[in-house]
Amino acid sequence: MKSGFVAIIGAPNVGKSTFLNQALGFKLAITSDKPQTTRHRLLGVHNLPEAQIVFLDTPGIHVAKSALNRRMVAAAEETLNEVDAVLFMAEITAKGMERAQAVAPRLAKVNAPVIMALNKIDLLPKKEALLPLLSRAAQWGDWKALVPISAQNGDGVEELLGELTEVLPEGPPLFDPEVITDLPLRFLAAELIREKVFRLTGQEVPYSTAVTVDQYLEPEEADRPVAITATIHVEREGHKGIIIGKGGAMIKKIGTQARLDLEKLVGGPVFLDLLVRVEPKWSRQEQGLKKMGY
Repeated sequence: MKSGFVAIIGAPNVGKSTFLNQALGFKLAITSDKPQTTRHRLLGVHNLPEAQIVFLDTPGIHVAKSALNRRMVAAAEETLNEVDAVLFMAEITAKGMERAQAVAPRLAKVNAPVIMALNKIDLLPKKEALLPLLSRAAQWGDWKALVPISAQNGDGVEELLGELTEVLPEGPPLFDPEVITDLPLRFLAAELIREKVFRLTGQEVPYSTAVTVDQYLEPEEADRPVAITATIHVEREGHKGIIIGKGGAMIKKIGTQARLDLEKLVGGPVFLDLLVRVEPKWSRQEQGLKKMGY
């Protein structure tokens, strides 16, 4: 039996969270087409007959300017010192390869073995286009393996899991087989709501948004709903207006889509009440970051 912790590292929006969800067969990490969707380190447990891989999905490594972004990058880099292996993920687009090349030197001092995955191969018009990309990526570091994948449709994921298993140390499982994550339901509920804000609103609104769960009540009777009250925090009055929408249309849409995912998460009906509150400059102040759980 093999077991160990694996950090998923890479630039923003390269598919780290999509890969984690694909490997787990469960939606643990929220996703969107906007970078820096992941803000916390997320733990997900993948069980194989011969191994237990404990993934740590991390925020994207980028040039951090705000206090929130610096906190996110620090969380990702600190993880590198705590794991048995590293999964370095890049995407095959021109911009994605450039960002991956910039991140690669940060992994040179990592003591753990590093496996690199080139993601989004489903975007390539021809398979032949993959060969020069693999050759280029191979020059950036001493990778134990270099695996092309599509986290979206699962191509290459099984092979990647096999390569990760090879480099893990021998040992008993670190978690019980039925455990998928150590994250509480309150945290997952807040993340699912924040995901809908990222997906449904544009411009800079998502990046100044945080979600806190004010109340999470389990029902006393089996057929009754879980009652969740949550607050969407924004930094400007104008952002509050966008989140609420004309006649409350946007907040209703956010709530409806979030509730559907929450019902899948808890396995039953959910009553969701959403509030919107302005917290000026929360993402740029230590007190604000702590209040939002960062």
